[in-house]
Amino acid sequence: MSPENVQEEQQYGHEFAGACAGLAAESTRNVVAFKFGGTSLLGAKRMLHAAGLVRDAARTSRVAVVVSAMKGVTDQLLTIAKLVDSGNLAEAKRKADAVLRSHADVLSELQLNELDHQRVWHDLRLLGRDLLHQVSSPAHASSEALHDSLASFGERLSARLFAAALDACEVPAVPVSSSEFVLTCDTFCDAKPDMEETRRRGRDLLQPLLESGLVPVVTGFVGATHDGRVTTLGRNSSDYSGAIIAHVMDADELVIWTDVDGIYTANPNESSEARLLHQLSYEEAHALATAGAKVLHANVLPLAAETEMVVWVRNTFNPEFRGTRIGPTLEEMRKETSQRGAA
Repeated sequence: MSPENVQEEQQYGHEFAGACAGLAAESTRNVVAFKFGGTSLLGAKRMLHAAGLVRDAARTSRVAVVVSAMKGVTDQLLTIAKLVDSGNLAEAKRKADAVLRSHADVLSELQLNELDHQRVWHDLRLLGRDLLHQVSSPAHASSEALHDSLASFGERLSARLFAAALDACEVPAVPVSSSEFVLTCDTFCDAKPDMEETRRRGRDLLQPLLESGLVPVVTGFVGATHDGRVTTLGRNSSDYSGAIIAHVMDADELVIWTDVDGIYTANPNESSEARLLHQLSYEEAHALATAGAKVLHANVLPLAAETEMVVWVRNTFNPEFRGTRIGPTLEEMRKETSQRGAA
C-alpha cells in the first residue's frame, strides 16, 4: 500500500471513530452478517480460519453467516447437470460421488471429536444421497429447474461443514437452508426474491436462533418457489444473499469477506495505478458495481441503503486490514449524531 493510502486510512479511522461515538453509545442493535465467498472456504484450514473471524465477532455481536459453495464446486455441479441433460447418468453419478468425497475429506481434516464427526458425516451422507438420487433418477422437470436443484448442493454441503468448523471453535452454530425462507419467482437460474414475504419468513426462522445464542449458517445463492421448488438467484449472487439475510435481520453491518483488500479504482492486477478506496457512499459503490466491478453484486447496495446498513468489503486472508466501508458519509453521520443529541 502506498504511503498516501496509509495516511488516508489512518486519518479516516480517527474521523470515523469520532463520528460513530454518539451513535454507538445509543444504539441498541448489535447484529452483524458475515458473508464468506468460495475461496475463503476452500478446505478445512480456510474454514477454521474464517470460523475464527466469526468467533471474534461473536464476543460482542450477534452474528449470522452466509456461505458460498467451496470454490469450484458449483462449476462441478453444473457440469453434472449437463451430463444428466445429455443422458450420461453414469458419468454424472461418478462426478457426484467425487463432490461428496471432497467434502468428506474436508470433514476429516476439521478433526472433530468422534461424536461430532459422526453427526456431521450423517448429515453429509443424507445430502449426498439426495444428490445421487437426483442424478440417477432425474425428475420430470425443466432443464433449468434441475440445474438449480443440483447447483444448490454446493452451498448446502458448505453450510454443514462451516457450522461444524464453528462448533470446533466453540461457537454454537446451526446450518440453515435459505430455501426455507427466501421466497422467489420461478425464473430458474435467475430467480427474483419476494422481499416482503422473505423478510417475514426469515425473521420467524432466524431471530429465535440469534436470541438463543446460536450462529445461523445460511446457504447463499438459493431460494424456493411458492410450491417448494429450489431456485437460484444467479451465478455469483451470494453477496446478494448476504444482503438479503442482513436486511431480514435488520443488521447494523454486512461484512463481505473475500480474497482482496477491498474495492479498487481499477483491477490492481491489470493497472499499477489502481487505488484502494477506503470509503464509498452507496451511490458510488453501486455505480462501480453496475459498471462491472467484480467485488460486489449490483443488487447489494440498493438493499443496504434501505436501512442504512453499513457494508464492508474485507480480505479473509488479511483481516487486520480495514478494507472498504460503504455507507452513510461522515458528514451524514455527524448530522445524525447532532440531531439525536438535540432530541
